[in-house]
Amino acid sequence: MATTNKPLLIKRYASRRLYNTETSDYVTLDDIAAFIREGREVQIVDLKSGDDLTRQYLLQIIAEHESRGESVLPVDVLTDLVRSYTSQAASVVPQFLQASFEMLRDGQSKAMENMTKVNPMASMPGFEAMRAQQEAFFKAMTTGMMPGATAEPKAADTPADDGLDEIKKQLDALQTQLKNMGK
Repeated sequence: MATTNKPLLIKRYASRRLYNTETSDYVTLDDIAAFIREGREVQIVDLKSGDDLTRQYLLQIIAEHESRGESVLPVDVLTDLVRSYTSQAASVVPQFLQASFEMLRDGQSKAMENMTKVNPMASMPGFEAMRAQQEAFFKAMTTGMMPGATAEPKAADTPADDGLDEIKKQLDALQTQLKNMGK
């Protein structure tokens, strides 16, 4: 789904069913989470009252992920968030969190950009394999934390050591080349 400036409008009916106004079908919380991971802004409104329920549903999505063991938020952070609701920090916390996530998003973009830039090491044997591994690792570490971050599907029938021998050979060749450069 393409990223647009206009948020995807989801209407909640009295039956609590969620209706995607773009595709004219009902959606689940998992569907909404997928839209967000794809980079879409989502707005959820109550059909009858017109109240914006987006925050409530986003918190519910986070709570469901956390309860399934997909923990992103450490207990200390959750505790501090609860405390911030009853302190003067409540006015600073939203801006701090927003700035922190913006810095994280910018850092992710710059790291991905730096991995793809042409550099002198790119011609060395094994560099492409190392770059691909770094990119996969970075995506794995940030998936779920970042809006717009998506995980590559894992092939269940692919052995875990597929291509490992080739990577080892390339790494050995790279190490040999580095040793020869130092002489």
